[in-house]
Amino acid sequence: MSQQAQRIVLAARPIGEPKASDFRLEDVAIPTPGPDQVLLRTIWMSLDPYMRGRMSEGPSYAEPVAINGVMEGGTVAEVVTSNSDRFAKGDIVLAHSGWQTHAAVDAKGLRKIDPQLAPISTAVGVLGMPGMTAYTGLLEIGKPHPDETVVVAAASGAVGSAVGQIARIKGARAVGIAGGADKCRYVKDELGFDECLDHRDPDLAAKLKEACPKGIDVYFENVGGKVWDAVLPRLNPFARVPVCGLIADYNALTGDVPGPNRAPALMRAILVKRLNLRGFIVRDFASLHGAFLRDMSEWLREGKLKHREFVTEGLASAPDAFIGLLRGANFGKQLVRVGADRA
Repeated sequence: MSQQAQRIVLAARPIGEPKASDFRLEDVAIPTPGPDQVLLRTIWMSLDPYMRGRMSEGPSYAEPVAINGVMEGGTVAEVVTSNSDRFAKGDIVLAHSGWQTHAAVDAKGLRKIDPQLAPISTAVGVLGMPGMTAYTGLLEIGKPHPDETVVVAAASGAVGSAVGQIARIKGARAVGIAGGADKCRYVKDELGFDECLDHRDPDLAAKLKEACPKGIDVYFENVGGKVWDAVLPRLNPFARVPVCGLIADYNALTGDVPGPNRAPALMRAILVKRLNLRGFIVRDFASLHGAFLRDMSEWLREGKLKHREFVTEGLASAPDAFIGLLRGANFGKQLVRVGADRA
């Protein structure tokens, strides 16, 4: 094995949209694991919108990545060397080892992956954090009833695609909002949503009214911006809004979001319609991980749940892929194949 590893660090805090110069690719020595640690070789690396928040110093639910620190992220990796009795060489594990080809990490923070259950890349996708975000946010906060209408934006992405399919499994109508005709066709024709609308359509609000003639009972919010503006008037009394992301506004988190003050209209709608808006982080529902894996694995085996991966090759591709993710360039779960997948 080569004695060189690579990592991508945060070179500068972005102002607005991240750019390539905000990242730096470095060659480093492969680390040596300490007591009860393992050395990991990264195979798959997940790119997710929340990472934009980690690049800024603003208040959040987690500490920001330090300047010159390794960009954080979920990974699927192979154990190369183990100083732990919990893992052996060759084990495939789920880790949070970040944007690097190799990492020495504490064994207690790892979870073994069964390659027989599903392709190991799904551990950071439909059977990982994005899938569990969809599962817990929709079922624990959205609580869709049969024949209710569930709307989700970024419907072709890792979280949104699962939200709509789970809604359909539970007997609700699913209306997606996605970027472009190709994504909308995929969401409706392949994933089985009842309808999908293009968020670039200047008549989005009118189209949403047509697609949801009985209003919206659950809106799974992961976009914000003009999509939220179109959805808010269509929310029914007692509608539930799980809020897991605001990707349209992430690049504005370093300053004031431009535009009119929407707070008074929102607060009035919350009061008059008795809306339930709840922000959540997937770890809020950690106790449901077993139920999530059981149900999602079963739905995958039965063909009730489909997923799509959008893969770039090599660690060096991560910055451009991440910038594209924030622009909506990905089509499905954004992954980086960092090393050979021998599982």
